[in-house]
Formats: sequence, structure tokens, C-alpha cells
Amino acid sequence: MSQTNEIPPRSGAAFVVKKGEAFTVIDPQGSQVSDMIAFVRDDVREVMSNGRTFDYEETIRLTKGNRLWSNRSNVMLTIEDDSLGQHDYLLTPCSEDTFRHFYPDKPVHRGCMGNLEAALAPYGIERDAIPTAFNVFMNVPVDGGTGSLSVDPPTSKPGEAVRFRAHIDLVIGLTACSAYASNGGSFRPIHYRIEAEATADD
Repeated sequence: MSQTNEIPPRSGAAFVVKKGEAFTVIDPQGSQVSDMIAFVRDDVREVMSNGRTFDYEETIRLTKGNRLWSNRSNVMLTIEDDSLGQHDYLLTPCSEDTFRHFYPDKPVHRGCMGNLEAALAPYGIERDAIPTAFNVFMNVPVDGGTGSLSVDPPTSKPGEAVRFRAHIDLVIGLTACSAYASNGGSFRPIHYRIEAEATADD
């Protein structure tokens, strides 16, 4: 059985997932968002793209069966399983500037951007290369008439999980999100597992 890894509250991690392998993002306590980003291992200039993904998948509501595409129009990941079906791919990782803008009365935190920057540095990935994240479990309602959006508390329950299958060797960045509104005002850990390549019996 694959090992479960924990990302402590308001922190991040990075790891390699090989072609054919899967990884599962788990919300162990409920109501916690996780920012996920992906880069091609052999050329980190190729990175996940929300614009390409929305274009080719023809939806902004991404769930089981949808694919996440790169800036070079290659499929990077397929969402194989999704217990919640509610995520965001519109909003960028929170940063120190996010805290200054939205939470002027709160201590400034380096946010998911800073956590991803630190976790990805060993792979030669710099801050300016970090794209818009696929925000797992994030609740961002969009008004179809006006286009206005809001950030509401997550609806994820303890144990909710999303499994992604890699189409190419990837470097994955993953966080336990640090922003107040995204997580209903409190912060919890995120778990993840890396799983072997699928077999005919899977």
C-alpha cells in the first residue's frame, strides 16, 4: 500500500510523479484547500495552463474524466477520481500581497506562493514560473450572468479525495493553503499519496 504523506497547515511540498503513476490529494479533516501545480520533469518551462485546459475541456468545472493541459497543449494529468467535484482553477496562489490586499488586519504570511517557491527551488523552478494553481477543494462560485465571483468556505468533508494520473514525468507542487477565506478561517493539514502505475486489474 502506498505511503500517506502529510503537508502541515500553511506549508507546501514538491515531489516527482512518473508517467503512468497517480497521486491522490486528501482532505483528512475537511474544509481545507490544496493548491496543486505541475511542471514537466525534463523541461520545467512546460507547465500546466488553466487557459489551455478551459479551452480544450470546454468547461471551468473540472472533475472526474477531465484533463489538465500544459502551455504547450499536451495533456499532463487526468482526474481519475473525485469525491467532491468542486474545485477552482481561476485564482492564483495566495501570496504576501494577497494578505496585504484582503487581510490588512492579519499578520502577513508568505502564502502558497512562498511555500511553493521554497518547495520547488531544488528542482530549479523559480517564483515567476509558478502558474495559476488547480485549487483542490476550493469553493469559488461564479455568477453566470455578471461574471462576479466569491471565495466561500470549502464544502469538503473529512476524507474527501481527488486522484490524478500523470501522462508524463512531472514535478508536482502541493500546499495546505494559507488564506483565511479559502479555508473558512482556519487551517488544517493536507495528505497525499503517490500510487504505482495502473494495471489491467485496476
